[in-house]
Amino acid sequence: MPEKNLSRRNFLKAAGAAGTLTLARRVRAASGSTPPNVLILMSDEHNPLYSSTYGDPYQRHIATPNMDRLARMGTVFENAYCPSPLCSPSRSAFMSGRWGHDIQVYSNCNVIEFNYPSYGKVLREQGIHTVYAGKTDVYNRAPTLGFSELILPKDRGLPGDTHISRHPISARPGGGASRAKGFGIKENPYHADDHVIAAAEQWLSSKAPALRQPWTFTVNIVKPHFPLFTTQELWDMYPQGGDLPRYGTDQPSANHPFALALRRFFETSEMPEAGIRGLRRGYLGCVTYADRQLGKLLDVLEGTGLLKNTVVAYTADHGEMLGKFGMWWKCSLYEDSARVPLIVAGPGFKPGNRVRTPVSTMDLQAAMFRAMEARRPSQWAGTPLQDIKADDPHHVMFAEYAGHGTPANSYLIRKGKWKLIYYIGAPKQLFDLESDPNELKNLAGERPDVASELEKDLRHICSPEIENQRTEKFIQRQLEAIREWEAHPRPARKKRKA
Repeated sequence: MPEKNLSRRNFLKAAGAAGTLTLARRVRAASGSTPPNVLILMSDEHNPLYSSTYGDPYQRHIATPNMDRLARMGTVFENAYCPSPLCSPSRSAFMSGRWGHDIQVYSNCNVIEFNYPSYGKVLREQGIHTVYAGKTDVYNRAPTLGFSELILPKDRGLPGDTHISRHPISARPGGGASRAKGFGIKENPYHADDHVIAAAEQWLSSKAPALRQPWTFTVNIVKPHFPLFTTQELWDMYPQGGDLPRYGTDQPSANHPFALALRRFFETSEMPEAGIRGLRRGYLGCVTYADRQLGKLLDVLEGTGLLKNTVVAYTADHGEMLGKFGMWWKCSLYEDSARVPLIVAGPGFKPGNRVRTPVSTMDLQAAMFRAMEARRPSQWAGTPLQDIKADDPHHVMFAEYAGHGTPANSYLIRKGKWKLIYYIGAPKQLFDLESDPNELKNLAGERPDVASELEKDLRHICSPEIENQRTEKFIQRQLEAIREWEAHPRPARKKRKA
């Protein structure tokens, strides 16, 4: 899709910001100081409502002391969302600074690869040392992304998830009954993440102090992503965790056509009660494990003296439904799936602060550039977190979903207390999250004025109908490439330049 032309207002705004950054760099250069470093820990599938930092609204008494520790040091963004509630679309948007519909990364299928510039490449070209560790899972393989250093990168194997057909919706092997067994006590269940964190600690303690240039380091761990095996200690910590979801399949939101489609796709109606209880208990142990990894990184930064000049952020690529409305994992634009934790501390972020304005991890990516006084491509999406007011009822937050399990695209607009989910070919949903945080009552019929206003905000970002058509055409290209891949064991990789 061609880049949208910048309006005169946006052009002047971008030019002004670039001028401000240039002046800031000159002032720092004259004083001999350097911009802050940036460390981001990104977990996978962490619903922030399962943490003490976000108030533990489900009252499951979850221990996340290091999230609390980071919150005391900095700012909690109480209503943060991912760009798209699925691994590759969310991570690809964050990596490229562009929405999933713009870069055409809709699912976890990567049979067709892209060559978009990454934030690691753009920052490296401005003299910043960029490091990336752990899970990649984006629009191209890790070595092509242009980072200064890669540590234990893990790409999704080609051709990725091939269950992408929407007409009919592709059947998903290993559904609810099979996945219901993915919990319990296991020896060394976190070995892959342990290796990544150990390597990150080593880099922070030995290499980072010796650098004579600012650096950014994105560390990725897989937990608390399914499967939900944990250690004996963490399993024993949460006997109360084996409960049942408070809101089940009897709720109207559970019976929206897109929710029903996802439940059929994942076969979650077949989940036995013992599996539901076990998975929910295991998830709490995995959340606490992820929190401990944050603590390890904070300890190293403190021990090396780097903490005072480092912006530290904790976030995730998407959330987890964990049985609410009979739904599991992600792929939905409901809160439990689309929300993520976002806590940021360091220069530019007020200690003990809480921001209610809805934001996106795209705003975190923009905040990285602002903190490091670097130029960010003007067409990239997101507003630096440093520029977002604590309670702005007019700030628009956008997310989307066009991946597996649903018959068409869906879009999310959040502004103030209002949230619109706009579906192609299905009824829209409007929620007042202030009075109805669990999305139990659809107000689209009662407040058509609000629904219309939020739909206008959506159409300023993209045309849902046009983007749905583009998605359909691209899925057909992917299905053709998958058939070619399956017919020939080692065909040339399909590539398309950005």
